[in-house]
Amino acid sequence: MAMSDAEAYEAILGHHEALRAGLAGRVEALRVASGGPGDLAAAKGAALAYLAEEILPHAVAEEVSLYPAAAAIPGLRSLVAGMTIEHRALAAGVEMLAAQDDPAELVATGEAIATMFAEHAAKENDLLLPEVRASGEGRLVALLGAMHEHLARGGPVGPAPSRAHADPELDVRAIAPADRHPTIFATFDGLAPGEGFVLLNDHDPRPLRYQLEAERSGEFTWDYLESGPRTWQVRIGRAPAAGRG
Repeated sequence: MAMSDAEAYEAILGHHEALRAGLAGRVEALRVASGGPGDLAAAKGAALAYLAEEILPHAVAEEVSLYPAAAAIPGLRSLVAGMTIEHRALAAGVEMLAAQDDPAELVATGEAIATMFAEHAAKENDLLLPEVRASGEGRLVALLGAMHEHLARGGPVGPAPSRAHADPELDVRAIAPADRHPTIFATFDGLAPGEGFVLLNDHDPRPLRYQLEAERSGEFTWDYLESGPRTWQVRIGRAPAAGRG
């Protein structure tokens, strides 16, 4: 039997609650570990992994399916714009969490991210989804299917690039976490087709990859050159012109 819009709505609400609870649990584990008995590094890693593998991909899936449809509904464009900005704030929060080692700072940042996500999900549940559901029979079912399809396509973004010529390096380790993504996007936007640069970071930059997928989908390539434990290097390129469109 085909899913109804009412069932799709409940499924999305349930997923939001599962994500909220999953994040809250990992932040609570971070708080407990900060008090001494737990493994703080393991708790931090678990929180970051959940954010990078569950929360941020969900946000990108919304931006490529649900949000464009919602923005076309009269009266929702400004709401969608604000919620997209909140996604950027979540990604910036993940960057901050990854760069921190002080127990108190880790807990404070984790709690701020969890609160931000809970409030964001509640706004989507109460303000955005009911309007989308009311905009046409079957609309929410189709959009939920599109989100699932996008999430199922997860994997490497673009082919591994040729490195016949040395690429310039962008070392963001000394840049404040909140300024890293704008700096990286400005560097990317200055590339010609086929050009690239090597990003140096002190943690896995997966949140950046999800933001690029949301804002520059189909325009970039991503190739890990070094994956920790102290330094990550990723070659980020602008896709050749022949590969676009």
